Amino acid sequence: MPWIQAHLIIPREKTSIAELVMQTVGAISITLGDAQDAPLLETLPDEIKLWSLVKLTALFEFSTVISDQIRQQINQAFNQDISQQLAIEVLEDQEWERAWLEYFKPLKFGDHLWICPTGQKVEDANAIIIDLDPGLAFGTGTHPTTALCLEWLDQHHPTDKTVIDYGCGSGILAIAALKLGAKKAIGIDYDPQALIASSDNAAKNQVNDRLAVLKTASQNLEKADILIANILAGVLIELVETIASLVKPGGQIILSGILPAQADEVANTYRRFFTMETAVEKNDWIRLQGQRNEELCMY
Repeated sequence: MPWIQAHLIIPREKTSIAELVMQTVGAISITLGDAQDAPLLETLPDEIKLWSLVKLTALFEFSTVISDQIRQQINQAFNQDISQQLAIEVLEDQEWERAWLEYFKPLKFGDHLWICPTGQKVEDANAIIIDLDPGLAFGTGTHPTTALCLEWLDQHHPTDKTVIDYGCGSGILAIAALKLGAKKAIGIDYDPQALIASSDNAAKNQVNDRLAVLKTASQNLEKADILIANILAGVLIELVETIASLVKPGGQIILSGILPAQADEVANTYRRFFTMETAVEKNDWIRLQGQRNEELCMY
């Protein structure tokens, strides 16, 4: 069966509108990337997009009318004719498979943890594999903020521990924790689509019996040995008391989604409740980690 693939070059601030239009028309996969040919990345909830021009690529099941529908809806949404910024092509199955493989290949994090799209294999006898496909689910591990968290988990196996993934998106971090030995994971996200994606991906990886997904953190929620939050720095600062209340005395936090210029402010905010460790940087993004101070546990 052939497919329709649409490429649209738009200013960063128009990304959300374009994504909504593509979803409305029936896109089954949407990816975003730098229009200057940086690698394509899937979006995470609240993820910062720093590109000035964005290349949006959407995949549709074949239809003889889909191309006209895309053009009509995009022009209507932007209230102007932007046909010159839109390219639409037909892909046969083999062509789509090659395009898909170009962007989504097995990725390794640390010594043993792999993210592997369906149908692809890893030549590593000791591999711990998470099966995760591209699509509308948030996050496949390609972004440095996610990679920083996955690498930490690979280095510190959470064996028999309870892990909270705050802002869980696709559930990739919670699933990784479970694959690496956690006894239980709790994914929290305000976005209903993220909760569905997390549940679906957990089932695909056969860890759904140990994953709970919630829209908000209730007061009687079990406290975590490890809490991971890959969200915006500003949100991390706003949520400091909530996050602190969810971590056991002596428990650990892993914070990502932080730019270098924001790291000191975030770290200083969390020192109210945590002993903060040295920051780790990857591709201009920062990971912070800390341990809950028992003498300051107020909750």
